Amino acid sequence: MLSAEPSRTPCGYACSCEPSEGKEAGMSTPILATKLYHPRLRPNMVSRLRLTERLNAGLHRKLTLISAPAGFGKTTLVSEWTLGLGRPVAWLSLDEGENDPTRFLTYLVAALQTIAPTIGKGVLGALQSPQPPPPDSMLTTLLNELTTLPDQIVLVLDDYHLIEAQAVDQALTFLVEHLPPQMHLVIVTRSDPHLPLARLRARDQVTELRAADLRFTSSEAAAFLNQMMGLTLSEQDIAALERRTEGWIAGLQLAALSLQGQEDATRLIASFTGSHQYVLDYLMEEVLGQQDARIQTFLLHTSILDRMSGPLCDAVVLDSATPGQATLQDLERANLFLIPLDNERRWYRYHHLFAELLRLRLPQSFSSSPADAQSQVTSLHLRASSWYEDQGLTMEAFHHAAAANDVERAERLLEGKSLPRHVPGAVTTALSWLGSLPKTVLDARPSLWVRYATLLLVRAEMTSVEEKLQAAESALQGANLDERTRDLIGQIAAVRATLALTPYQPETVLAQSRRALEYLDPENLFSRAIAHWTLGATYQLQGDRAAARGAYTEVIKNSQASEDLFTTIMATMCLGILQEADNQLHLAVQTYQRVLQLAGDQPLPHLCEAHLGLARVLYEWNDLEGAEQHRRQSLHLARQSDHEVEYSIACKVFLARLSLARGEASGAAALLTEANKEALQHKVVARMPEIAAAQVLTFLRQGSLSAAVHLAQTYQLPLSQARVHLAQGNPSAALAVLEPLRQQVEAKGWQDERLKVMVLQAVAARACGEKDQALHLLVDALAMAEPAGFIRLFLDEGLPMASLLSEAMALGSMPDSIRKLLAAFEAEKQQSENNSSPPPAQPLLEPLSERELEVLHLVAAGLSNQEISERLFLALGTVKGHNLKIFGKLGVQRRTEAIARARELGLL
Repeated sequence: MLSAEPSRTPCGYACSCEPSEGKEAGMSTPILATKLYHPRLRPNMVSRLRLTERLNAGLHRKLTLISAPAGFGKTTLVSEWTLGLGRPVAWLSLDEGENDPTRFLTYLVAALQTIAPTIGKGVLGALQSPQPPPPDSMLTTLLNELTTLPDQIVLVLDDYHLIEAQAVDQALTFLVEHLPPQMHLVIVTRSDPHLPLARLRARDQVTELRAADLRFTSSEAAAFLNQMMGLTLSEQDIAALERRTEGWIAGLQLAALSLQGQEDATRLIASFTGSHQYVLDYLMEEVLGQQDARIQTFLLHTSILDRMSGPLCDAVVLDSATPGQATLQDLERANLFLIPLDNERRWYRYHHLFAELLRLRLPQSFSSSPADAQSQVTSLHLRASSWYEDQGLTMEAFHHAAAANDVERAERLLEGKSLPRHVPGAVTTALSWLGSLPKTVLDARPSLWVRYATLLLVRAEMTSVEEKLQAAESALQGANLDERTRDLIGQIAAVRATLALTPYQPETVLAQSRRALEYLDPENLFSRAIAHWTLGATYQLQGDRAAARGAYTEVIKNSQASEDLFTTIMATMCLGILQEADNQLHLAVQTYQRVLQLAGDQPLPHLCEAHLGLARVLYEWNDLEGAEQHRRQSLHLARQSDHEVEYSIACKVFLARLSLARGEASGAAALLTEANKEALQHKVVARMPEIAAAQVLTFLRQGSLSAAVHLAQTYQLPLSQARVHLAQGNPSAALAVLEPLRQQVEAKGWQDERLKVMVLQAVAARACGEKDQALHLLVDALAMAEPAGFIRLFLDEGLPMASLLSEAMALGSMPDSIRKLLAAFEAEKQQSENNSSPPPAQPLLEPLSERELEVLHLVAAGLSNQEISERLFLALGTVKGHNLKIFGKLGVQRRTEAIARARELGLL
């Protein structure tokens, strides 16, 4: 925690913050807390009222930019200002690690949680996934949550000049452009950020403070030197020093430190010449030169640390006579550029500029050859790495092992279980180190080549993966085929199997997956889970559902044992899809809900599959509202995925089915047209048959028989072809298509397709006049459907199915199931009548009846009398009789005249 008890923050608000809510995998609570700590001012800091008034006056704007070179007191100024601001303040001190967009957003949310603990919990979870959503998507979610805050807040981003990544600049630009009115952003930086500053200036949305604004005036310099630093300089000495440093605050502070204890201050001040850098070099010599050997050693040796605590300093500075914590407190009291990072004064950091110069002088401080000096610096890094590893902080331990160029240690930490494999920040750090190693080093350690390939695969840098795998194989040539070598061969095969999934090369995937399982160590559960995963995905694509089910079960067993949550979630979701295909709808719902439970608040893009699965099941259970809710959630997540187009198409096709169920055929047609356009534009060929099948249903509902015939034939869709035959009045042809199809799906064990075929067979048999066969097929289908609770499967067949169910009910077959379905038919009919518009006023002496209007609409749609009789299940003579009545009431002789007259009267 940031503090053991609730404390008063600089903004005056009581809080007790838990930074672990935003903790990145592999980052300890103290480490995270240091980034979110709001700097505190000492009580005797020089007042800078002129600047705080300008800051207050700019609060109505979106942004305050404080941009000036190092040492101009930017952070101190903002700290002083926020003390009396009266608003909650979130503070984030940045470093080079936040060039990774995922790390940047993780710490950004964690900073905001120090003033609003519930903000962004789901976003933090998503950031730890292997494929986080795009930054704009996550920022949109975060900004929407911020709009609900009741108070005006301030977010400070300190040291933004350390950010060089374009992706982070783009994320910040999005944040600024969409900033909610109750939030004000402050950026503290040495160089201007890559933001649209010109546009912000034109819109009066930015307040800027520059070096000319920040430099000390003569009066401020006098107060700083004589009151805060305890000197007794004359006005002339202060003016001379102020001129020499041009009001540069860090220079004044360093000068003051060197002047302490000096009898001839005037002479020392007069000797200051040159640019800031020369002055700084001179003063650093003077400051360090005035410290005793113990303090100098402590400062230089601990300069390798980005953040330091007493115990960590003890581990690094072995020969210190004074405990590290006491030395840190002494340094803070002596104003030696040490900044506390928490309320309890456990973690500190050096002023960035001071740390840089200490690190520059560190090798020179060893009275030995350059090689020996480098060896001693390496020893410092290794001691830091060892301490971090003992604390379970693997990422920090790896960082110092890499800095020490200890390949063996870094390799061991990189392959350890505690290093987060799917966290983008960890992957970026590891890839950077691997990329810096000479080929000879990698060749000597083939496992590093394999890890290189694996991490590139995680980063979706597919084109470079095979090259690294081949390098690993070359390095393994001639090696003894021991357990270690065999395991590496297995890992290579597992990576190749995964690589072959994207272009879908099933033979390669199967061969490499089986090779992986043959060679992998039984204890390498992570890689074995991946090999089973690739097997399962290929089996599923090939239609071997039983084999896929077995493979996914193995994935879950291995991934759970290796605590690989992401792989567990993905395999569990695939298992739910297979259960759904096996008509185990209740079990599938439990599995999909388990997936969402495992994910928690993380809005993982892949969860769109689970929501769409729940939508499909709820649709079959005739819960259209629930289905629509999950469809919306699925689409929301799909838009954050790398496979957005494919998932978006699936959602549109499903929404089209919902629209048809609600009688909105035109809406369904429009959705499917969009889906078809997207699939063609982005070459999502796999979704085309699914779109075509839904379009056939829609065309038949709209009476566009020729279009339905074309699609069913083009995509070779047997079920759609059967429906077309039924619409054409040829039920025998429909049965001729359905019988061999049923045999095929039964042989494959595809229970979902088998049930669909049997339902349509029953409808076709009844249309053929084969009532007994139709009832027999219906009863068999009902027996299969009842345990899963299918309803829409029967409702979507319309009036022919309702009639068939009534006939089965009269014979006493499965009364409970049929009664439930007939009740659903009746409820849908009632709802349709309630929602239907009243019939139009008819300027006719004898108005058309509802049935005659229905026939008139089908005539206008171009259907023949035979097609109308089949659509409405009327005798052909009855249809002709309706036509004669319609012609008589409209006063016409032919169909074309009837259509024209009806349009003229507003009946069409």
